[in-house]
Amino acid sequence: MSFNLKLRSYWRSSASYRVRIALNLKGLKYETLAVDLANNEQHETGIEELQAQHMVPVLVYGERVMRQSLAIIEWLEEHFEGRGFPLLSHPPRERVRIRSLSNMIACDVAPISVLRVLQYLAANHGFDDAFKRVWTQHWIKEGFDAFESLLDNPSTGGFCEGDEPTMADCCLIPQVYNAKRWQLDMQPYPRIMAIYDRAMEMPEFDEARPEKQPDAPSSQVVSQG
Repeated sequence: MSFNLKLRSYWRSSASYRVRIALNLKGLKYETLAVDLANNEQHETGIEELQAQHMVPVLVYGERVMRQSLAIIEWLEEHFEGRGFPLLSHPPRERVRIRSLSNMIACDVAPISVLRVLQYLAANHGFDDAFKRVWTQHWIKEGFDAFESLLDNPSTGGFCEGDEPTMADCCLIPQVYNAKRWQLDMQPYPRIMAIYDRAMEMPEFDEARPEKQPDAPSSQVVSQG
């Protein structure tokens, strides 16, 4: 069944990656409209009309335009409730934990090391690639130290909350991708990595990988494939 969903996305955007996972977990087909952040396409007029912050993702559903990854994921769960995996449809006690874990990644860890921040630091403070790596590793490590400790909880199962993926896993998996990309030592995070390995066995997560997106450079598809 087609719902005419269009996702403005960038292949290596962690926020877009979250939404791709969520769409797949809900069993929803969508069209990808690539926005090349590296070449500043987000500042073109057509994008600005949809997203005043010049950011992705943007999900378009008919006449409805939705922004911000967590808001989009919550909308997907509410609008397509009962379809696919329940990303947030849990009792209040579990739901607040899912939101808390999601926000730790999406609001506290990821924004500090996104492309626009690193571009600013390079252009205005002379950050070279080595310093970008040190910067990014520091902030992901700080976030993962806390996240790993919170997974030491009876509510944690095969995934962040229970034995099925939720919005928290939609947020965690892209951040692990970023951590591995920036060569962070993941040995101190066995719980995080157990969830990551389990998630990547599922086609819903595997098909959302950056390297599998239509706008990914061909070299990435060949090397990561």
